[in-house]
This record gives sequence, C-alpha cells and structure tokens, in this order.
Amino acid sequence: MSDVHDARIPAVGTAEGSAPIRPQGALDAEQPEEANFEALLEAHEHRTQSFSEGEVIRGKVIAISGGGVIVDVGFKSEGIIPIAQFMDEQGRIGIKVGDPVDVFLEQTEDADGYVVLSREKAERMKIWDEIERAYREGTTVKGRVIERIKGGLAVDIGVRAFLPGSQIDLRPVRNLDSLRGEEFEMRVIKVNKKRGNIVLSRKAVLEESMKEEKAKTLEVLEDGKVMEGVVKNITDYGAFIDLGGVDGLLHITDMSWGRVNHPSELFSVGDKLQVKVIKFNREDGRVSLGYKQLTEDPWLHADMRYPKNIRVQGKVVSLTDYGAFVELEPGIEGLIHISEMTWNKRVKHPSKIVNVGDMVEVVVLDIDIDARRISLGLKQTEPNPWDIIESRYAPGTVITGKVRNVTDFGAFVEVEEGIDGLVHVSDMSWTKRIKHPSEVLKKGDEVQAVILSIDPGSQKLSLGIKQLEPDRWEEWFSRHNLGEVVRGRIARMTNFGAFVELEEGIEGLCHVSELDDKHVEKPTEFLNVGQEVEMKIIKLNLAEKKIGLSLKAMKEDEPRLEFTSYMASSDSGSASMGERLGDQLQRLKKPNTD
Repeated sequence: MSDVHDARIPAVGTAEGSAPIRPQGALDAEQPEEANFEALLEAHEHRTQSFSEGEVIRGKVIAISGGGVIVDVGFKSEGIIPIAQFMDEQGRIGIKVGDPVDVFLEQTEDADGYVVLSREKAERMKIWDEIERAYREGTTVKGRVIERIKGGLAVDIGVRAFLPGSQIDLRPVRNLDSLRGEEFEMRVIKVNKKRGNIVLSRKAVLEESMKEEKAKTLEVLEDGKVMEGVVKNITDYGAFIDLGGVDGLLHITDMSWGRVNHPSELFSVGDKLQVKVIKFNREDGRVSLGYKQLTEDPWLHADMRYPKNIRVQGKVVSLTDYGAFVELEPGIEGLIHISEMTWNKRVKHPSKIVNVGDMVEVVVLDIDIDARRISLGLKQTEPNPWDIIESRYAPGTVITGKVRNVTDFGAFVEVEEGIDGLVHVSDMSWTKRIKHPSEVLKKGDEVQAVILSIDPGSQKLSLGIKQLEPDRWEEWFSRHNLGEVVRGRIARMTNFGAFVELEEGIEGLCHVSELDDKHVEKPTEFLNVGQEVEMKIIKLNLAEKKIGLSLKAMKEDEPRLEFTSYMASSDSGSASMGERLGDQLQRLKKPNTD
C-alpha cells in the first residue's frame, strides 16, 4: 500500500499548550500574534509543498452536508467529496464528523480554490496495493461472485476480477449461474495494474485445504471405521463422499438393503452422512464405503419371519418376462414366477396379472437364506381347481368349450376357468386321416368334446371329439367276417400294395403278395386308382383297425363258383344232387377262423 500522509493541521503553542490554529473561515475575533501566525503559515506552506498530486493522504471530516463531505487535509482550503462515496450498499453513511479518512489528492486547487479529493480512488489504490501484496506473498483474498461471463465468473474483491471456470472448484461446475452471490476465499494468480487485470483461483485454496485435511484423514482411515462425510457428487452407479480431503465411493449396491433405482432417491449433493469404510487401499488411495452396513442385514433371520406356507403381504416393485418381484420389507424381496401367478397356465406376461406398485397377498413357497431368494406364489391364495376337478367331471362327460390353442399334436379346449383339456389329433375323427389339427379346429371355435381321462396330479385332462359319434370301425367289423367278398374302390397305390376304400373312412389293404399267384413287380400291372374291385377278406383286426384283402383268393374261388353256377342252372340234376352242391357252396363261403 502507498504511504498515507497525515495532512491534519497540528496544534501549535507553548509548553502549557495553546489553542490549535482553526481552519480557514473559522477564525474568531482573537487574532494570534504576528510571530505565531508567520510560524503557522510557514509550517503550513512547507507541509502543502510536501504532498504531490496522485498520492493518498489522510484528512479529517469536519462537516457533512446534504450533498457532500468536507474534509480538511491541511491545505489552504478544504476538499468536498460527494457523499455517495461514503455510502454502503444499503445507502448508509459510514462516517461522522471528526473521523479520519484516507483520500486521493487529485488536484491541490481547482478554479474555485478548493482541493480536489476522491475517496473512491483512494480506496481503489489501497485495494490494488492489497491485491499486489497478496499476489507477492501468496495470501488469499475474499470476493463475491457478481455474474457469469465468458469462460468463468466476474468477482468483486473491491475491484472487478476474473475467476476462470477451471479455477472455480476441484471438479468442473456445471451450473455457474448458481454461484452468483456466493463468497469465496481465493488466491491471486495473475495481476496487471496498468491493464486492470486480475485473475483469481479458488481451486488453489481448495487444494491446499484438502491437502491438510487429507493428511489428517489418512491418519485415521482404516477398514471398518465409521466416518462422517459429505456427498460430493452423484452418478448413476453411486455417490462420491468427501471424508475430508479423501473421496470414497458409496456404490449403489451398498446404499440400502432394499432396492435402489438411482442414488438420487436416497441422497443429494451436500448431504452429511455417516458411512462405513468397507475397503481402503493405501497404494492407490481408493476407498469403498457402505451405508447399509450400518444396520443389520435383514436376511440374517428372514427364515424365521418368512417360513414356508405363510401368507404375507408385499408391494410389487419390478416386473420381468419371467415373473414379478415383491418387496416384503426393505431389503427382502421375493419372486412370483409367472407359473405361480394363476392356476391358468396361459399367462403370457406378468403385467396381465399385476402391476408395479400393487399390494398383493402371497404364499411363501420356499426360502434360501444363503442365496437370498424367496419363492412366492400368488395362485396359492386361491383354491386349486384341479383339486376338485374329479368331483365335477367324470370320464364320458360331454362338455362345451372354446379352443384356446392349436398345436401340431392337437388342440387345447377350455373346460372351465383355469382348466384346459387336450383333444389329441388321433381323437378328432374315427375315419379321416388328419395331418394337422387345424384341418378340423381353429382357435376360438366352440366345440363339444367328451372327457376321456383326468389326471389331477399332473394336471392333465384328455378330450375327444370323435367319441361323440359311434365308432364306424366297430360298426363295420360287426357286419363283416373273414372270407367274405366285399366290393370297393382303389383309393391309392403303393409299392407294397393297394388301399381299397370299402366305405367312407374305412379302408383295407391288398398286399402285393395277394394280387396274383405269380410274383408281381408293380401293383399297377393289375389295378388302377379309382377302379371298382371285389376282394375277399383274409384278415380282420379291430384293435389296430386293419383289414386284409386278397384278389388272389378271388381267382382261386372262380372255378368253384363257375361249377356252382353251372349246377344251379342245369335242369337234368335231381333235387337231391342240387342240395348237396348247395351245401358245398355254403361250406366254401364259411369263414376260416383258423
């Protein structure tokens, strides 16, 4: 700071003391002796000549008027300074008559004979001196953020200074506008008085402070220690806690025994909290912290609170494709698998049954403390329809239901809510050869079916459609015997024989070996598709629904039939002979059961 010269007029007198010389215009009728006056004048002129314009000198407030403050600096005349230069931000005047004041001497005398003084310039010069001293000595200055400007902040430290964005904090600050009006301790890192440039750094002060704090923190930091910290930053995966010069990571999984979707649900920047040191690595300085570890693990005695088959209430907190997670208490969650949501197994997604936020009653199916898993059931809170299915239906009962689904092997038909039965493709028709169930049934069709069997244990129910009608095979077999000649149409040809349609849905097979006495290479040498033929029944098997036919047997019987026909038409034969021949014919037609 520039030297401040005291320009107040001293008291001059004898040893006993004389009255001080009064300022100009304040002399009374008593005039000093001529010698004293000359001495005073000489001293005054000597002091006036010792001050130069552009210096800061000290004066004394001798009067305060409505427009200005009159200051005596020991010159021939006083100086008048605008009163606004003595007001604070609230408009209050900070001085009174008799107070000493430092002022800047701009001009020793103006056109009106007054000394030109400035309080503002004197204060500014004093501030610059302090700033330069702080820069040289490395001390701090205090300032208030005025506004955000390009590249950083404008700060008032008595004069306007610049605080770059990179020097505001140890980490980048995203919202600089939020710092407006804040007061900080800063270090002057660059100053140019001629250009009026001042560059500040708050980061340097924080680093130095942190260095001291860090040394103290490292002395006491160890695994298992409970410490107090401040939330410094929040990320998606956790929060960084300032333990005092040392930052530790509080991972999201160590915040609560319960489910946490984001750290901001529990903490905010600036929060003070206690944490437990889980792991401290002195080599790399990494610190892992825990918050939930300050309380007891709720899984320790969970098996006592949630034994099997107990009914409990919980809140649905999450849905997945395979089920819903239910919070039974903070830190304890159980899974309702999609298969345990309803007795009806047609649930495609858990959202069809429950939603996040729902309060549900569930049954504990299983609990594994080591794996921290609880299996829950929702359908178990209602009666199992399979437990009473046998009392409601019996084999042979005819039901009406809607086709819920069609597969390659059959169709599922709803018998009642939660109970589906399967119509296997083999139980759709007695006679038709069905390649796919969709040839008979479509999803959404309402059909009648017969209950064939019920298995509550495996929750299976078999249905049949063809059973609604008599078995045409049984009816056909009841009307025909071995050795009988039947008529039919060649339905299709294969390498091993010909399939003959005897009635709608009833077919028999004439094997290639039954076409002729001789070896037959190709069945088509004898028969064609669509051809009407007569054949003899040589095999009947109702269980397997197989009918064996023979063309060869028909040819073997032709001579006998011709002879019989001849004898029947002859007039020369006696009645007794005709009867005997008739008996032989009947014996030929009698089926061979051997």
